[in-house]
Amino acid sequence: MFSVLSNLIVLVYLIGLSTAFYLPGVAPTNYKKGANIPLLVNHLTPSLHHLSNNNQKTGDRTYVYSYDYYYPKFHFCQPKNGPVKQLESLGSIIFGDRIFNSPFEINMLEEKSCETLCSTTYTKVDSVFVNRNIRAGYNHNWIVDGLPAAKLVIEERTKSKFYGSGFRIGETDNQKKAHLFNHFDIGIEYHERDKDNYRVVGVTVKPYSLDRNKVGKDAGKEELCNLELGPVFLTKESETSVLFTYSVSFIKSETAWATRWDKYLHVYDPKIQWFSLVNFSLIVLILGIIIAHILTRTLKNDIVKYNEVNLDDDISDESGWKLVHGDVFRPPKQKMLLSILIGSGVQIFLMVFVTIVFALFGLLSPSNRGALSTFTFVLYIFFSIAASFVSAYLYKSFGGDNWKLNMILTPVTVPGTLFLIFVFLNFFLIYVESSGAIPIGTMFAIIFIWFVVSIPLSVLGSILASKKAVLTNPVRTNQIPRQIPTQPWYLRTLPILFMAGIFPFGSIAVEMYFIYSSLWFNRIYYMFGFLFFCFLLMILTTSLISVMMIYYTLCAENYQWQWKSVFIGGGCAIYVFLHSLFLTGGERLGGLSSIVLYVGYSLVISLLVFLCCGSIGFISNLIFVRQIYAQIKID
Repeated sequence: MFSVLSNLIVLVYLIGLSTAFYLPGVAPTNYKKGANIPLLVNHLTPSLHHLSNNNQKTGDRTYVYSYDYYYPKFHFCQPKNGPVKQLESLGSIIFGDRIFNSPFEINMLEEKSCETLCSTTYTKVDSVFVNRNIRAGYNHNWIVDGLPAAKLVIEERTKSKFYGSGFRIGETDNQKKAHLFNHFDIGIEYHERDKDNYRVVGVTVKPYSLDRNKVGKDAGKEELCNLELGPVFLTKESETSVLFTYSVSFIKSETAWATRWDKYLHVYDPKIQWFSLVNFSLIVLILGIIIAHILTRTLKNDIVKYNEVNLDDDISDESGWKLVHGDVFRPPKQKMLLSILIGSGVQIFLMVFVTIVFALFGLLSPSNRGALSTFTFVLYIFFSIAASFVSAYLYKSFGGDNWKLNMILTPVTVPGTLFLIFVFLNFFLIYVESSGAIPIGTMFAIIFIWFVVSIPLSVLGSILASKKAVLTNPVRTNQIPRQIPTQPWYLRTLPILFMAGIFPFGSIAVEMYFIYSSLWFNRIYYMFGFLFFCFLLMILTTSLISVMMIYYTLCAENYQWQWKSVFIGGGCAIYVFLHSLFLTGGERLGGLSSIVLYVGYSLVISLLVFLCCGSIGFISNLIFVRQIYAQIKID
């Protein structure tokens, strides 16, 4: 225990010293009149056309990887002394944030009009690249005082107004010609706390495309920033010169600093989400009534009848679950693998549940950039102790004797597989020069944390499990396995997996849409209240449906319930994966890299869902089977 604590202390110390990671604070910043307000730039991120309010489907390709703001082909203006990378949290780095300073000069209450940033020339090749990404809907992501520079968005269904994070780098006209935004009207909303103390409470940007090539070099600001100028078209026939400018205005606001995020944290389609919650709450209620009926009437009658009948006498077919009492606790095949997967599933469940609870109480605010992802990563590492404890305890209860191998494989099998998948996908990010490519230093940091913290915690969990008494079976197991009769088609693993998986998936389908939109297309997700209840519904539905299916499986005299309960519980992962494939609404993913990345990360998410729900299904049925067989008398 002391070694684990010392490792944690060393880890915290190293992270504190590192220049790569930090935990940003959320304390308010007071600005005096004339004080500099830094404008930081983050990566350029894609968006789906059908998620946009001002774009119709154009048949253009969609990309799922981001770029550095200062990626050379974009030719965006740089600070005089070159861009300086800002400190970021570990979670921000993993999720692709790359924050730099910018050449924008903003001073509190000092308005500016048509200030020149720089003039640049786009080559033919670079023009094609930029136009492609304009059509793909790439967004600027600026940060001012911790707030994202936003555009005013009106949701079509509810007609509600809110601030949408980020804004387009350009747009296409009715002739599908792309033009680049090169003038930015920046609006800074401020709140006067007291005399000569001001706080930033909102940032909006209105971008424009203005072609200054027809305006003389000696033109004044009014001519350069005349909004009636035609748009800038980057052509592949010739080089194009572009002048970038910006204006700054200040708007006094009564919004307090503590509530400044309210206008950004929009709940999308609340009626649809409430309908989904009510709908699947009823499904859970119905399933609960069915299970209660099984437990209170069918099982009660069966147990009474069974306890009155001699085992040597004939028992009716409806009592099939009782006939397999001598085999139902027979150790499953591949008990080592099963115990490892259940332990890893418990680890993922605890990680997700605790993260959602913390976010629900506002402890993981988006104002603390990267806090959610960093917290999730730390929890996953910490709950290695739970994974190894459950894995070792189940393995020992299954009669396994190679506990050392179990102790080694539990913290390596699932995390190692996930790490190898991420490394494989990272090569594609490197190939397309995406900002989402995880740096080699971060890779080594993850490996270091894995070996220094996760594995020692796993060893501790295995040791604790070894000291705990194993589960005692309520009935004896026969020496000779009973022959399993031919099973009905609907109780075979594949059909039952598809039938059972649709119910848990339905409870989270709506939220999965918004989660994927947030992960891939940089939308702020903050509907943790809905997510919490949807997650509970998914867990309850998974537990109830898996128990019901295993009951009918036992009635069919099939005592091999352990692996089947995992597949029944994890069946919703298939629908999660299929749902992700249809999320793009029929739009085409651009290039092999986008397809591999999207499908690869979707498979990872589906695998995590499978492990989480599969472990819930197994544990629910372990309790259920032990309870019903503990009620019968065996001489």
